[in-house]
Amino acid sequence: MSTRQQQWSSKLGFLYATAGSAIGLGAIWKFPYIAGTSGGGAFFVLFLVFTLLIGVPLLIGEYVLGRHSQADAVTTFKKLAPTSTFRFTGWLGVVTCFLILSFYSVIGGWSILYLGSSLSGQLHSLDADGYAQRFGELIASPYLAIGAQAIFLALAAGIVSKGVQKGIEKASKWMIPILFILLLILAGYSLTLEGAQEGLRFLFSPNWSTVSNDVVLFALGQSFFALSLGVSIMITLSSYASKQQDLPLSAMTLGGMNILVAMLAGVMIFPGVFTFQLEPTEGPTLIFAAVPTIFSQIPYGQVLVVLFFILFFFAALSTAFSLLEIVIAAFIKKDASKRRQVSWIVALLVLIMGIPSTLSFGLMSEFYLFGMPFFDLIDYTVSNILMPIGALFISVFLLVKVPKSVLKKEFRQGSMFGRKLFVVWYSMMVLVVPVAITVVLIDQLFGLNVLSILGVIF
Repeated sequence: MSTRQQQWSSKLGFLYATAGSAIGLGAIWKFPYIAGTSGGGAFFVLFLVFTLLIGVPLLIGEYVLGRHSQADAVTTFKKLAPTSTFRFTGWLGVVTCFLILSFYSVIGGWSILYLGSSLSGQLHSLDADGYAQRFGELIASPYLAIGAQAIFLALAAGIVSKGVQKGIEKASKWMIPILFILLLILAGYSLTLEGAQEGLRFLFSPNWSTVSNDVVLFALGQSFFALSLGVSIMITLSSYASKQQDLPLSAMTLGGMNILVAMLAGVMIFPGVFTFQLEPTEGPTLIFAAVPTIFSQIPYGQVLVVLFFILFFFAALSTAFSLLEIVIAAFIKKDASKRRQVSWIVALLVLIMGIPSTLSFGLMSEFYLFGMPFFDLIDYTVSNILMPIGALFISVFLLVKVPKSVLKKEFRQGSMFGRKLFVVWYSMMVLVVPVAITVVLIDQLFGLNVLSILGVIF
């Protein structure tokens, strides 16, 4: 395999870049609202189990595949399986990332609108109803919402167009530490609220009566979504990794970071939700309704609101980097001269695709397709169908198309514990990962009782 023209400048740079993808909006925006609509504690336990038993092993597999191929996702599968159905797996990932970014950029636009409102003082002295009304006005305005979405995509494209080291890695190195610091500060403040104990109980005390087949599916989908799995993002990012990178350690570190950030996001949100009697089942707008209400009630609250939406903007932007990169890399291959032009073209196409999702909260709020608003339809399709299918294809591909000797070599190279862990990892990939994904997908497609089947497996 040929070597990439661009690489991460260091092991830490690789970790920051992958962390930007994995611990962005998936953990900070999506985890709290999915947990809120899925019963809290039981969902969290399922998310934790799926992340450790399926997510991290599959993440290692994507890392191994990417570094071995030293190519973009599309080229990787075409080279290793030129006549197989698997050759389309890379394109499935590209299309899925494109769709994710089409609705993620809507959330990124919201972060810009709310950050602007908080900095200008427009959120000062509002009560809970006032915040909800203000947020509704912002996202319902087609000019404001689409304009903010366009600004968000322009910022992301501008950074990614500069390349791997000068763009993505450089931005991630200072954004990710700031994101962690702000998240710790805000979670700490939430623990001082009167409803902290009730909020923590909701998040960490499982009520198994709330578990349904949908909750299991959502937990699996969230474990994929939060680690950017099943869409070949990590294959693309790891293709820039050096042979000295400890892939198993990097994957376990990233999995741990992701769980920690999800926990902190929940701790930041749910104490305030119960203190001020908000609804944890609010859905995608939970953070925008809850956070200003929570922090406006405590000392220095307006400062904290500004800090939160800076945090949120950083999380959104760091996620957008990797989503853009996989699409761009698929089209430029190794020709860096095309990067700038392709970056702006892709951003424009994403904006056009994302307009119906943007308008789902305004002009198209009464337009439903398959019983869902367009925004929810894209989110559901990506998280619960396309990502699990992609994850299944990748896991099976690793086992049937890549020689075990190659997997062993890449797994062990640069790793402190590679020799001891390879057998464990390979066994998980054979016995657990594809089986569990298949069971949940069959349930989704044919309505089988996934709970009883998973009970037998685990």
